[in-house]
Amino acid sequence: MPNILAIVGRPNVGKSTLFNRILNERSAIVDDMPGVTRDRHYGVADWTGKIFTVIDTGGYVPNSDDLFEQAIREQAEIAIEEASAVIFVVDGMAGITPLDEEIASILRKRAKIVFLAVNKIDSAQREAHAAQFFRLGFGDPLAISALGGRMIGDFLDAVTKKFSLPGEETEDRSPALKIAIVGKPNVGKSSIVNALLGKERTIVTDRPGTTRDSVDSVLRDHGEDVILIDTAGLRHRSRIKESVEFYSVLRSLKSIERCDVAFMVIDVSTGIDRQDLRVLESIMERRRAVVLVANKWDLIEKDDQTARGYEKEIKKILRMYDFVPVVFTSALQKKRIPKLIEIARKLHAEQLRRIPTNKLNSELLRRIESTPPASVRGKEVKINYITQSKGIPPSFIFFSNEPSVLEAKYKRFLERSLREAFGFEGVPLLLLFRKKR
Repeated sequence: MPNILAIVGRPNVGKSTLFNRILNERSAIVDDMPGVTRDRHYGVADWTGKIFTVIDTGGYVPNSDDLFEQAIREQAEIAIEEASAVIFVVDGMAGITPLDEEIASILRKRAKIVFLAVNKIDSAQREAHAAQFFRLGFGDPLAISALGGRMIGDFLDAVTKKFSLPGEETEDRSPALKIAIVGKPNVGKSSIVNALLGKERTIVTDRPGTTRDSVDSVLRDHGEDVILIDTAGLRHRSRIKESVEFYSVLRSLKSIERCDVAFMVIDVSTGIDRQDLRVLESIMERRRAVVLVANKWDLIEKDDQTARGYEKEIKKILRMYDFVPVVFTSALQKKRIPKLIEIARKLHAEQLRRIPTNKLNSELLRRIESTPPASVRGKEVKINYITQSKGIPPSFIFFSNEPSVLEAKYKRFLERSLREAFGFEGVPLLLLFRKKR
């Protein structure tokens, strides 16, 4: 199952503070005024190697006639429906309110896994306040302080206990290669799917956002099935006006989690913008192999050097993601469409590739010796040994005498060295650093 947590609760109980605490950053607006979080907020967190999506929601007010509260309620219900588990946040110092009981009743009917977070318990003396919440019917209340961070580690251990580590996902893992076609609205995602299938499988119009849900199609390629997941267009939150579009964004993120390889489609005639880069970031956060499909190539005036020039400019914009392959296509003219499946198969094989330990150490330790990490407080920092762990994405463990002081720029050097030595085009790599025993 996709690792997705939805945070719900009545207004002003500390949901956004908990969201920020889990992500270890101030990603959501936090204010004492109820209703500050108006729409759902998404983030990707990592706890003990388990990667999961967190959805912050506005204050949940069931059965309200207020239009603003109705919109918040609708968005929260979508989050509850799509999440793997729900964190129900209550105010430990305020006690159980009628609104808490009403939300609890709704959650019990949804048959979701629910973790009851009793917030604002910032000392051992206040833990007695959590006991009253047993009667909401969700088992042991988890007493926390989102603001101060008290008991957050134990809390995250509990809520992520059944989440899978990267590469361990088993749900929907058929032998067929699964490809998600993602991108912002109106870049030609459905046209790409139709061109691959050779028929009008999905509705294609000039109106942005025609595809509101994820649609699976099966393509038979060289005797093997390929599942194409055509997703709704990903939009930046400030441009989403309808709850159905919130639903589409979440389904698109789930589609990325379901896939083996993502085709990130851009409109090459308009270039790459910040919204495209957000889509790419969503794929990278979920550590999926990716091909950048530069569609609408038929609209570009070109000569024999045009593609090379465009690819150079795109790679410059992608910066740290310049390992992503670029394919120039025209869904309308079906140019280079068959090549996409061939590249997807190649990238999937790269995801599964394992480098022998002796070869890994022989190549990388030589490069590390030539460019060693910087000393810290006069102490030499050494990397002694490297090994590749199992699973997707390809994960490499670097054993060091001082792993905690390795600089981010040196870690990027190590990733570049891995790619220069062994390839992994289009494939995110996970680098882990451990203390040498």
